[in-house]
Amino acid sequence: MSNLIIFSDGNTPFLETMCQEAADVNVRTMSIDEIKNMEQYNPSVIVLDIPNEKLKELSMIMKFPVPVIAIADEMPDGINLRGEAFDFILNPVTKYELGLRIKNMLKIKELRYKISNIATTDELTGLHNRKYMLERLDAEMSRAKRYHSCVSCILFDVDFFKVVNDMYGYEWGDVLLKKIADMLSGLARKEDIVTRYGDEEFMVILPDTSEENAFIFAERFRRDVERMSFVPGGEDERHPVRISGGISSFPQIEGVDENSNTIIRYAEHALYNAKKRGKNRVILFSQVNLEY
Repeated sequence: MSNLIIFSDGNTPFLETMCQEAADVNVRTMSIDEIKNMEQYNPSVIVLDIPNEKLKELSMIMKFPVPVIAIADEMPDGINLRGEAFDFILNPVTKYELGLRIKNMLKIKELRYKISNIATTDELTGLHNRKYMLERLDAEMSRAKRYHSCVSCILFDVDFFKVVNDMYGYEWGDVLLKKIADMLSGLARKEDIVTRYGDEEFMVILPDTSEENAFIFAERFRRDVERMSFVPGGEDERHPVRISGGISSFPQIEGVDENSNTIIRYAEHALYNAKKRGKNRVILFSQVNLEY
C-alpha cells in the first residue's frame, strides 16, 4: 500500500480521514517543521496544507522526492514546487476531487518508475545497465573520497562465450547469460551494484569493500560458475563454463587523482591479464602493477 504524508501547520484530522477514505493509502500527518525527515517514512505522495507564504518558501529551498499536492485558499502566483509532479487543490476540498488527484499522482509516480526502470535496466538479464552503473559508481567514488572509505570494482567476462553461440546458437547463449546474471545477483549484497557491462561482460561495484574482500567475492563466484550446470537443449552432457575477472579498488594508486573512468580502466586491464594468463582466473590490478 502507498504511503501519504500530510504536512500541516495545525491539527487536521478531517483532512487525514478524507485522504484515507478517498484513496487506498496509509496516511500520516506531520508538522511542517518535520519536513526534512520525510524520506525516512518512504512517502509515495505528499499533501501540503499550509499557507501560501510557506509554500513560496518551500518552492525555493525544497526538492521533493515524490509528487506533491498543495491545498490553498486561492491559486498562488509564482509558486512551482519541485518534485516528481505538482498539483493544487482549492478549498473547499471534496473527497471525490482529493481522491482523483491522489490516484493521478500515484499513477504518475508509477509511470516514472517504469520509465526509469526501462532506462537503467538491461532487457535480457534484468540487471542494471552500463549507464546506471556509471552514475552509481560516480556517487560511490564521491562518498568514498568524502568519508575516506573504499570501493571495489570487479569486471567479469565469460570465457569462450563465442563457442557457446557457435555450437548451440544465440538462444542458448542468452540462456547462459541469464543464468550467470541470476547467480551473480544472488551472491551480491543489497548495496552492491550488479551490471551487464557488455555482451558477455558483467561488472559489480562493491561499496565499502577492500581489494582483498573483493577478491574473495570474485573467487567464490568464479568457482560457482565453474561448477554450474549448463546443458543446452539436445545435449546429453553439461557444457563446461568458465569465467575470468579483473579487480580494481579505490584508492588504488597513491598520489593519483582517481575517478570512475580510471577505476574501470584498471579493472579492464586486470581482466585482460587474467585472459592473457590462461583464463578461468581472477587478477587484481595491484598484481598487474607488481608483475608487469
